[in-house]
Amino acid sequence: MAKLSIVIPTYNAAHTLGPTLAALAQIEAVGLIKEVIVTDGGSTDGTLAGARETGAVLVNSDRGRGPQLRTGASAATASWLLFLHADTVLDAGWSDAVKRFINRSDAPAKAGYFCYALQDHTTSARYLERIVRWRNRVLALPYGDQGLLISRILYDQLGGYRPLPLMEDVDFVRRLGRGRLRPLEATAVTSPDRYQREGYLTRSARNLFCLGLYYIGVPPRIIRQIYE
Repeated sequence: MAKLSIVIPTYNAAHTLGPTLAALAQIEAVGLIKEVIVTDGGSTDGTLAGARETGAVLVNSDRGRGPQLRTGASAATASWLLFLHADTVLDAGWSDAVKRFINRSDAPAKAGYFCYALQDHTTSARYLERIVRWRNRVLALPYGDQGLLISRILYDQLGGYRPLPLMEDVDFVRRLGRGRLRPLEATAVTSPDRYQREGYLTRSARNLFCLGLYYIGVPPRIIRQIYE
């Protein structure tokens, strides 16, 4: 069976990392996961201690999701890579979905992403999930909070994640292209904290505005100031 390196970038993620790691430790994943790599950008809370307790490989990195993903991928040793955010929990069927994908004859030339869900029972959350499904289907633009499963061969062929402070996921997915992207038959449940704190409409509008700025060529380092 092909082995999987799971790369998780963190920065002060102690309150969300535990459930993320716990979801990976299901019995069905035994024999699939070679290593879980937590790439930390200088956390000052309990992130590192929590990662150590689970046996994850800890790697230090410059802060920023792009640099951290790139550093984690460089440290990975398996033939398949799964990039996952520290506030995203995969549902119970994730490992079976990954195995089915990897066993496809065309899998080494494709990349997979999970269905998007928010850990929130409100109508606003369901509406946003529908928008994300539309974005995936029509624009072929899954974001990093949906995870990304990709063979090491294809990842290296495309040059990997660039060390961008923001929009590293959009940049990489655009290089992948629609023809290489496939949805996985499992769900990634993401924290709704930003949406609940700012409001769904405000946060969604900010995200869309930042995406538009990126598409017209505004540098990610400037967009990051607006995003955060």
